[in-house]
Amino acid sequence: MKPNLLSWEETLFRDQDVFDLNYVPEQFDYRDDQTQSLVFAIRPGIKGGKILDTVCRGPPGTGKTTSVKKIFESLRETTQAILPIHVNCRIDASEYAVFTRIYTSLTKRGPPPSGTSVKQLIDMIARFVEQEQIQPLVCLDDANYLIYENQFNKVLYPLLRMHEVFPGINFGLIIIISDPGIDLQNSLEVRVQSTFHPEIIQYPPYSAREIAGILNERVKQGLYPHVLPTELLDVIIDHVMKHGDVRLGLDLIKRSVLYAEKAARKSVTEDDIQKAVDASRDMHLEMLIGSLSDDECLVLKIAAELFSDETSPTTKEIMEALPAKGPKLTRISEIFKRLDRLRLIDLQYSNQGGGRRRFVHLHEDRALVLTILARREQAAD
Repeated sequence: MKPNLLSWEETLFRDQDVFDLNYVPEQFDYRDDQTQSLVFAIRPGIKGGKILDTVCRGPPGTGKTTSVKKIFESLRETTQAILPIHVNCRIDASEYAVFTRIYTSLTKRGPPPSGTSVKQLIDMIARFVEQEQIQPLVCLDDANYLIYENQFNKVLYPLLRMHEVFPGINFGLIIIISDPGIDLQNSLEVRVQSTFHPEIIQYPPYSAREIAGILNERVKQGLYPHVLPTELLDVIIDHVMKHGDVRLGLDLIKRSVLYAEKAARKSVTEDDIQKAVDASRDMHLEMLIGSLSDDECLVLKIAAELFSDETSPTTKEIMEALPAKGPKLTRISEIFKRLDRLRLIDLQYSNQGGGRRRFVHLHEDRALVLTILARREQAAD
């Protein structure tokens, strides 16, 4: 056996977990201003006052969720006056699901009995908070999914108004929105606008220097020395900068090292990285499609089914092919715009054939899109 080959019981990872997308690092750099803004908003609650509501905005992979989770960790260790509750709105995308998550997080019990109405559930939450004399701090992570499903105002209104029915009760709110195309103010009903005046905290994309710093730190924590040469880490950073999502870099590192281990080598090669890049293209598309609502997936599926190398469907043809119980006309227009922003489709206008029409070109491989959509449908069943 060649001396540089890896024996079967050896690994190149010092700690593989640091490359997982849900990992919360001990050292969290380049978001000091945003973290301090969150601390400023939460601090009144530690002294018994009302937590200031905040909205964290920025593209995916810019540190919004991690900064909130770091602060939640600190709160759990330092105070019992505030109870942090994290709600993943990709999973809990309805009014009832959100309040069920809040109830189970507060009480440490199972879901409420079958047949419990939303109003009853909110009353149960309020009475528990009143009894325990705590101030819940609810983070609605990826709240844009509530907006897509027209559930956002239904969730916000009772949380903002609960103190009117139960004096002395206050909920702090952190809203995370990862879709830059959402106009938050226009998404709010008048009854919510009158009471919801949040601090806005912006999370810009990481710079190349910051991405390099983050990935370098993870490499030091997660890999043994010399596993990933500096020049090859630079190749990964270049790929990340094309998408602006640092999570892609973590995935590329992890996959590259796994390919090296599979080949029983003690260091990553450029070929390992290329294999990881090829695999990550599918992962990136799967993540994009995984971020869509059911209505958005339906529209994308119809578009993909009608698309071919020779012809592209019009928006009208796609709308006509949707089932009767599909999204409404105004919602479909929003869906087309979002799919275009995500570069899943390209919307192109044409005046040929009389009248102005919009053609929908599929940006990704048709067969792969339909395969990922089918996998999502199977997982939901």
